[in-house]
Amino acid sequence: MGGIDKVFAPLGGKPALARVLHAFDSCNSVNQIVAVVNEKSLERCRQLIAKEGLSKPIEVCAGGKRRQDSVAAGLSRLEGCHWVVIHDGARPLVTKDLIERGLEAAQETGAAVAAVPVTDTIKVAGDDRIVRETPVRQNLWAVQTPQVFRFDIIAEAYKQAKGEVTDDASLVEQSGYRVKLYMGAYDNIKITTPDDLLIAEAWQQKHGK
Repeated sequence: MGGIDKVFAPLGGKPALARVLHAFDSCNSVNQIVAVVNEKSLERCRQLIAKEGLSKPIEVCAGGKRRQDSVAAGLSRLEGCHWVVIHDGARPLVTKDLIERGLEAAQETGAAVAAVPVTDTIKVAGDDRIVRETPVRQNLWAVQTPQVFRFDIIAEAYKQAKGEVTDDASLVEQSGYRVKLYMGAYDNIKITTPDDLLIAEAWQQKHGK
């Protein structure tokens, strides 16, 4: 991102993180919010929250070196929660509906993850870039956030965590729990590059999110 903290990147006149916080603030099912940011951004995040005039209690805490370290830091700040919704601050087009449907889907197994069917053909290759396998596309899903878990399940998964993972559902799977996929949204993109920000801006203007 050329040195820009992507969660504070402007999108339709608002920082990306502000859009995420507003989506969660609008959910009746959400009682408390923890924003996990890097240590240098703590005060900036607190100022953003104060400016946005959000109604729910929001705590700000510093994350860690890895994604799972940051999530663990956020989990440690929650009190009396039965369910936890984990979301990337860099996915600014999340909606109240997407959050609520995740909570509904998680009732079945205690764990549910937003995902969309893969539209491209995927190849599995070795280090030599020689194709080893072409998985059946109809069975492939691109995982997003929100990821929703019963608190005891995600807490246990983090206690048993081994190695580094790229999403929280992987830790839950390693602990032996079943994870339900529910339909996400193709516009629920993650901002990783400046081009992603342009795409998110186009989606935001199209749908007025």
